[in-house]
Formats: sequence, structure tokens, C-alpha cells
Amino acid sequence: MEVKAKIGQRIKDLREQSDMSQKELAYTADLDRSYIASVENGCRNISIVNIYKIAIALNVSLKEFFNATEFDNSAASDN
Repeated sequence: MEVKAKIGQRIKDLREQSDMSQKELAYTADLDRSYIASVENGCRNISIVNIYKIAIALNVSLKEFFNATEFDNSAASDN
């Protein structure tokens, strides 16, 4: 699985655990709902700044965000 899909899945998992809709997450993170959807679907190359905004909106630290099984044993060649 490529890194964009891993990040998107992590955001979706955390959002669902928080019982937030994409619209609520987008509003809280000051991003567009369609942007959130495209990131969750692995279609966008998200910046670290936007990952940080989303993590804050989901009430998790960056360390907690990246401390997930999706990011274990990632191949260096992931795009």
C-alpha cells in the first residue's frame, strides 16, 4: 500500500473513532470537505502542515498519528 493510501486510511480510522463526519473534520481543521475525502481515498499528496491541522482537529499528536500499524515496516520505496 502506498503512503498516500496509508495516511488516508489513518485519517479515516481516527475520524470514525471520533464520530466525526468528513464535513465536521474539514470545518474543524479549516480544510475543504472534498479535500478530506480525496485524502482519505489516497488521491491527494497531503502536506505535513495539513496532517498537523487534521491531527489537532482529531485531538491526537503527530506521534500518535504516525504510531499505527499502517506505518510499520513501510518500504522505503513507497510513493
